Amino acid sequence: MRAWLLLFFFCASVAAQPYPSHPVRLVVPTPAGSTPDTVARALAGKLQEAFAQPVVVENRTGAGGNIAAEAVAKSAADGYTLFVGINGPVATNKYLYSNLGYDAEKDFAPISLVASAPQMLVVVPQLGVRDFQAFVDYARKNPGRISYGSVGSGSASHLTMELLKSEAKFFAVHIPYRGFPPAVTDMLAGNIHAMFAIVPGVLPHVRAGKMTALAVTARARSRLAPDVPSVSELGYPQLESLAWIGLLAPAATVKEVIDRLSTETVRGMHAAEVRALLGKQGFEVVAGTPDEFRRWIRAESAKWARVIRASGATAD
Repeated sequence: MRAWLLLFFFCASVAAQPYPSHPVRLVVPTPAGSTPDTVARALAGKLQEAFAQPVVVENRTGAGGNIAAEAVAKSAADGYTLFVGINGPVATNKYLYSNLGYDAEKDFAPISLVASAPQMLVVVPQLGVRDFQAFVDYARKNPGRISYGSVGSGSASHLTMELLKSEAKFFAVHIPYRGFPPAVTDMLAGNIHAMFAIVPGVLPHVRAGKMTALAVTARARSRLAPDVPSVSELGYPQLESLAWIGLLAPAATVKEVIDRLSTETVRGMHAAEVRALLGKQGFEVVAGTPDEFRRWIRAESAKWARVIRASGATAD
């Protein structure tokens, strides 16, 4: 009897501890140095200040983000293991992979959409194309001779090109990478010909003449590259697409913890220094409520499901 009482009081005391009472882990599906990693580390610093507990970032790459997503989905729903999610593993991979070890809609509780950014279509100068239409014409005349990189299957960089292929009716070979840095490295080496990428990540190479910028995937031109036309003005408004990053927890996490995380995420991401940091990365801070993020995920999932079905895109 005494043992049961001791166990009861121990469990009660643990349950009564305020959240968080020990370190929190942010799992990122992309490598160190990638934009999601940069965002995660900025957020970790702000959460650590708010919680007075260590907040550590763990990079777990592979399978288009599915390895990291599954690890978090199967973690204890106690608010101590969180997922820094991106387009693929949160909204689109379920249409690209036949056997996922998790269900993104059922296994995650959205906390906040953190940030989003348009992309830039860049090509290597060796292609000899100087504008968007010239690229489309070249791709049509040379089916399969263009390869394009992405930051992973199901990512915005992957699916935006698949949408362009479908709309413009040409074929190009997809080469997925584990994040942005290796894709850029290979493109600079001439191993791939084209890529949709976040603007600041490729703009220095455009200015150096090592890449040619053809379009940005937004309704208006980017303030970072005002000379590059938007897809809307080029006659492809349907190509508007954003790379985005959000924070999620295992689905059974209690509402009080979700609300606390959401509140501190919004507060931290809207700090002036964080907005400035992400602005340099080409990302705009969003930082909204769990319900807003849930609606965003559903809309993105529905939009890109149509693209995947129409294009026949797969996870390669």
